[in-house]
Amino acid sequence: MVPEIRVLTKNGAAARGGGEYVLYWMIASRRTRWNFAMDRAVEWANELGKPLVVFEALRSDYPWASDRFHRFILDGMRDNEAALKGSGIGYYPYVEPERGAGKGLLAALAERAAVVVTDEFPCFFLPSMVERTAGRLDVKLEAVDSNGLLPMAAADRAFQRAFDFRRFLQRELPNHLADFPRQSVQQGSNLEPFHGVDPAISQRWARASAKVLERSAPLSELPIDPSVAPVAESGGYEAAQRTLRRFLDDRLDRYGAERNDPDADVASELSGYLHFGHISSHQILDAVARRQDWSPWKLSDDTGGKRRGWWNLDESLESFLDELVTWREVGYNFCFNRPDYADFDSLPNWARETLEVHRPDARPHIYSLEQFERAGTHDEIWNAAQTELVSRGRIHNYLRMLWGKKILHWSSSPREALDIMIELNNKYAIDGRNPNSYSGIFWVLGRFDRAWGPEREIFGKVRYMSSKNTRRKLKLDGYLDRWGAQLDLGT
Repeated sequence: MVPEIRVLTKNGAAARGGGEYVLYWMIASRRTRWNFAMDRAVEWANELGKPLVVFEALRSDYPWASDRFHRFILDGMRDNEAALKGSGIGYYPYVEPERGAGKGLLAALAERAAVVVTDEFPCFFLPSMVERTAGRLDVKLEAVDSNGLLPMAAADRAFQRAFDFRRFLQRELPNHLADFPRQSVQQGSNLEPFHGVDPAISQRWARASAKVLERSAPLSELPIDPSVAPVAESGGYEAAQRTLRRFLDDRLDRYGAERNDPDADVASELSGYLHFGHISSHQILDAVARRQDWSPWKLSDDTGGKRRGWWNLDESLESFLDELVTWREVGYNFCFNRPDYADFDSLPNWARETLEVHRPDARPHIYSLEQFERAGTHDEIWNAAQTELVSRGRIHNYLRMLWGKKILHWSSSPREALDIMIELNNKYAIDGRNPNSYSGIFWVLGRFDRAWGPEREIFGKVRYMSSKNTRRKLKLDGYLDRWGAQLDLGT
């Protein structure tokens, strides 16, 4: 059964025994396997003796909507349709052809539902969308947390330091490692077959065809930003599996020693798939455990918050799991407990105060959003990182930190720097608009960090990074050769 701690009731309505089906409104965990929300919907369908319908929609009016994100999501929808074909579970994909065209579709589907289950996701426009919907439905709505290894409700506060969260996680996580979602939706289910939605619904809101979901399908007729082009990598569950296998087979052994080297090519490249819910951190941990003959009983008894040693694995695996679990999930913890997660005033007091004290400091350079976006600074390393972001939808993790620090250094104020980082990251990054992504942005300004010395101009007590030191520390010849050309974004 899905652990109760992961199930959040969103309204006071009851389940309807006379409903035609159980509806899973898939909005964040966009996968059919390793998904607690899917499991919860299956449980309801079994309990009520009803068919199950998975409704996955793609609206056109979400912030930063573009060809890039649409294509990645559409790839996942195609995989979901294939996974559910022949299962007896209904799948209703909908791609909004114009802004507002999908209004009323969820309500129409929910009107015939016995229960509605959706995904609990603490970031972007999704929390407010779910809350608004909950107030309008007269049927029970549950949101299920399938975001990480640690249920977000396990902590009753937001942690301001990664060290404190890691210490809490080391004490609390073992209590939840026995609870894993099903590897396949068919496990433990004997559902009534679904025979289709009401024709009045399908006629008004046409189901996305196989042609629409094809990767070659044009996006030009959709009201989204065509200037942010799709990335080379495909989205979806199947592409995520290939990426995971490549990482485990070819890169993991070198990850601990070389992960900060952009030329080493050892990054997992899983963050985009995690963001769109095309892969689960539970599945990733399971894959690691199977390869290493590891199980939770091998966890260390030392819960003091140390970065290494708690998992009782080698250096590369310890480094990777600290990124996957500690650094990823501290962001989910913060967003879940702090609705103001994207506001400057959510920074810890010491960081906010030191940045305000140094706000009047003279800047060596001040660039506009447009100059930053076009990679038009004086710094070749920064320009290359921005070019990688625009072209590839990601920045190597170490350079991503430098990228943010220099935006702080070259903006007229810390608040303006924050606005620029959010805009560029959310517009171009495959893993943008995500708690983990906001963690990276706000870390630049002091969140999850501590005060550093000596105190510097502009940065104050916030950790400082420079391109000069980065160039001295890393081998960047290959990286600069690949991404060093200045961008041409047109007019």
